[in-house]
Amino acid sequence: MSLVTAKNVSKTYITGDIKIEALKGLSFEIEPASFVSFVGPSGSGKTTILNLIGCLDKPTDGTLKVSDTDISHLNRRMAATFRGENIGFIFQDFNLLPVLTVFENVEYPLLMVQNIPSEERERRVMDLLNAVGMTEQKNKYPDQISGGQKQRVAVARALVTEPKLILADEPTANLDHKTAYMVIDIMRKMKNEFGTTFIFSTHDQKIVGEVEVIYMLEDGELTDRHVRGG
Repeated sequence: MSLVTAKNVSKTYITGDIKIEALKGLSFEIEPASFVSFVGPSGSGKTTILNLIGCLDKPTDGTLKVSDTDISHLNRRMAATFRGENIGFIFQDFNLLPVLTVFENVEYPLLMVQNIPSEERERRVMDLLNAVGMTEQKNKYPDQISGGQKQRVAVARALVTEPKLILADEPTANLDHKTAYMVIDIMRKMKNEFGTTFIFSTHDQKIVGEVEVIYMLEDGELTDRHVRGG
């Protein structure tokens, strides 16, 4: 069974008299435990797709299912609950909270969306900090660590609720070459260990070269699908 299924998904934004068709009848399927990227020029619709899959926006037309739930009809509260239980996010700008330590940043989603005992929270956070090589920095604040370390913390934070799906919007854009590959390797390790699906929106050829399935976008339309080795 596919983790994400889109059928004829369209998204139109209307501002005054201006109508922008961000997505035009997209249909695709994404399997569990996969590494997938949407690629294309700026304005092609990559981020819009991630916003729809992440329940941050709704399609104008079509059907979009995540984990067999039709998310296109969820109200705001239902969407927030579904998002908290099923989806993690990794952002280009890390989005760590500056007043929280590394440990507290990773723990934060557990405090927000799930009623988990403190012992279990600590176990999950420390397991993930260990997995991304950030145990020794657990008491540091975001302004005390490097960009690559911040993105490793962001990966741990995205995984701490044990989501089925991670959405990553240009996650390596602010990283140097070596650090970007290190973060990509960590994400692939997480996919293999936890069976998590990663969906990227990116221009970065380092990610494009590592994913298993590539969806090409142009002007809101899918123009190609490439399966690595296929």
